[in-house]
Amino acid sequence: MTHPQPAPTDGPAPTDGPVIGRTLADSVAWHPQRPRPAGRPNVLVVLLDDVGFAQLGCFGSDIATPNMDRLAGAGVRFNRFHVTAICSPSRAALLTGRNHHAVGMGMLTDLPTGFPGYTARIPSSAATMARILKDEGWNTMAVGKWHLTPREDRSAAGPFDTWPLGMGFERFYGFLHGDANHWTPTLYRDNSPIEAPATPEQGYHLTEDLTDQAITMLRDQQNAAPEKPFLMYFAPGAAHAPHHVPRAWADRYAGQYDDGWEAWRERVFARQQELGVVPAGTTLSERPAWIPDWATLDDEERRLFARFQEVFAGFLTHFDHHLGRLLDELEALGALDDTLVVLTSDNGASAEGGPIGSINEHRFGFGVEESIEDNLAGLDEIGGFRSYNHYPWGWAWAGNTPFQLWKRYTWLGGTRTPFILKPARNAVTGALPSDPGAVRDQVCHIIDVLPTVLDACGVAVPASVDGVEQQRVDGASMADAVAHPAAPDVRTTQYFEMLGSRSIIHDGWKATTDHVSGGVIAEAALPGSRDLDADRWSLFRLADDFAEVHDLADEHPEVVRELEAIWWSEAERNQVLPLQDSLHGRLLAMELPLWPPPRTLVLRPGANPVVDEAVPSLGGGALVEVDVDVPPAGAEGVLAVIGDWHNGWALLALDGCAALLLNTTSTPYQVRSEVPIPAGRHRIGFRYLPAQATGVLLLDDDVVGTAPLPAGMGASGIQIGGGGLRIGHDTGFPVSDDYAPPYRWTGTIHAVTFHQSPQPLDPAQADARVAAQLATLLHTE
Repeated sequence: MTHPQPAPTDGPAPTDGPVIGRTLADSVAWHPQRPRPAGRPNVLVVLLDDVGFAQLGCFGSDIATPNMDRLAGAGVRFNRFHVTAICSPSRAALLTGRNHHAVGMGMLTDLPTGFPGYTARIPSSAATMARILKDEGWNTMAVGKWHLTPREDRSAAGPFDTWPLGMGFERFYGFLHGDANHWTPTLYRDNSPIEAPATPEQGYHLTEDLTDQAITMLRDQQNAAPEKPFLMYFAPGAAHAPHHVPRAWADRYAGQYDDGWEAWRERVFARQQELGVVPAGTTLSERPAWIPDWATLDDEERRLFARFQEVFAGFLTHFDHHLGRLLDELEALGALDDTLVVLTSDNGASAEGGPIGSINEHRFGFGVEESIEDNLAGLDEIGGFRSYNHYPWGWAWAGNTPFQLWKRYTWLGGTRTPFILKPARNAVTGALPSDPGAVRDQVCHIIDVLPTVLDACGVAVPASVDGVEQQRVDGASMADAVAHPAAPDVRTTQYFEMLGSRSIIHDGWKATTDHVSGGVIAEAALPGSRDLDADRWSLFRLADDFAEVHDLADEHPEVVRELEAIWWSEAERNQVLPLQDSLHGRLLAMELPLWPPPRTLVLRPGANPVVDEAVPSLGGGALVEVDVDVPPAGAEGVLAVIGDWHNGWALLALDGCAALLLNTTSTPYQVRSEVPIPAGRHRIGFRYLPAQATGVLLLDDDVVGTAPLPAGMGASGIQIGGGGLRIGHDTGFPVSDDYAPPYRWTGTIHAVTFHQSPQPLDPAQADARVAAQLATLLHTE
């Protein structure tokens, strides 16, 4: 619908602009046409994180998810819905309707490389669902996880074209990184960083906050224009690690997993068949050798591993509760029946906790091995403030029942996830299902979500946006499959590739390689190929083998050859090449930052936290100095801090003396001075010496303290979810129990300066007095 145009009294209304006379009496107003999609559906997209096929109640789990089950009961579940096997690519595919490599998102957005399929930037030729619907008159809102902005573009200098507001959303509240500490997240509103509205001690939790914000956005929108439809993209951190949840929610599941992952998996499999989400006659894949036999574990290991799963279950149920609040709000607003709801997960359950789980998931990213002793010592903290926990991979394997493997692999355990679609009664295209609550078995993919949403809204994919011709949409509408149980598959061919793991579905067959990607210490135990040229393709007939268990490659070598050839053709067509199977190997081709930190970076107080990616790493020997005035009463407080007790460092004054507190994946270190900082103007500095694995504290030009730092200083990205450098105070959790935030600096800070690659502190090149002190303290020069 369009606004009516006023007509002059003596002629037709102009169609391409106003008629300008000398006075209003001899002029004709003109208003450009604007879309007014009154009566069209609202859209709610709920994108879970790292939730496996078997982890929702309506897909067979005993984890309580009554509100997701409620959606399933009002709509349909798809049991052959596929994603890309990892986060950013699935999100890009959902929002654009294109294959992930075709829009430059072949891998995580944190690792942009110089190849078209891996730029980590969705191109302007692939307008998102939000941009298309906004241009057609919908309000567009995003709440939660984004993870579609390259690492170098996440600072306050932008550019902001890949942030949510640059991709078609009008409002955003959430986090930009791959995960978040649910107690103390790094948050953004629109294009600006903000602090959480409360502290963990005051009861703050990210899931509750995100839901509050989503509800407020909906109320604001409905109060202003109740007839105007909206798109809300609601992407919680659940259930990506860390699995953070108030203890009472986890304790609901106390004792429920004491008999282990095999027994739980068998119970889930039986329920899946009862519910019809797994066809009768399906063979349950066997426990692989690298998953421990629960019966062989000792009592302490069983207690620990069961607790990890209790916390995960509580985390997922806690999210479901808050999703229920959002659905109740839509119902109270009278909008739920007219809202198309799509719910899925970006990939299968995650095995990044390794074989024994982790009390600090950063260890996975930093290549630090886990230990049972550390995990047991932190058992009572799992899910709480002190933990950045992730469950053992036995629970990931079970969470993907009945499939093999997990996130990052293109076996069904990585690529097949739960999918629920609740139709809108006012959908333009697509009849309501005659069998709400039923299961659909058509093959479909996350690229099919955008065409399905646009179909329901009566909106076509534009040929161009802002003058840019739009590339092909790879997805197809699922409307017929939603309405009719006997509708054909939404797609008959779909390729998959992730970190060298490859597979393809074609005409009822699925071929999958045995490739194991590099760079994950624990996965060295997995059998398979580490050579892309030597990968073996297994073959499965999916109509008869729902779980991808019975390998028919030796019986049908001609089919294997055909499917492999189709895979290579699809790879060429979608910018998949060149193949790269290692997280660390991508560093060789990574895009260099356009605006790297200068060799001398001067930061001044009074600004928002500096994003991790813009803070120079101290690990290579950089020097950080703080120019301060110390009051007569003495020095106390934080000078500069990034991260917290999960991973981070703080330069500060304790008991009037300089100190550097360091925490590397929950292991604390410190360098402290016994020399009081005098009143007046001074430079307080810290430098890490890589060759000696030693930290050095400086007061003006004097070395006032050293200590070994055997774990180094970590990377510039201190935390997976971001930490942010703060000056003069701290927030959230501290780096060490030696202080409590905010622990504000008692004097004046003029500037914090990072000197990258400063002159070495040795007798040949450094000030002789400093070098002599250093040699005495280190006993190594």
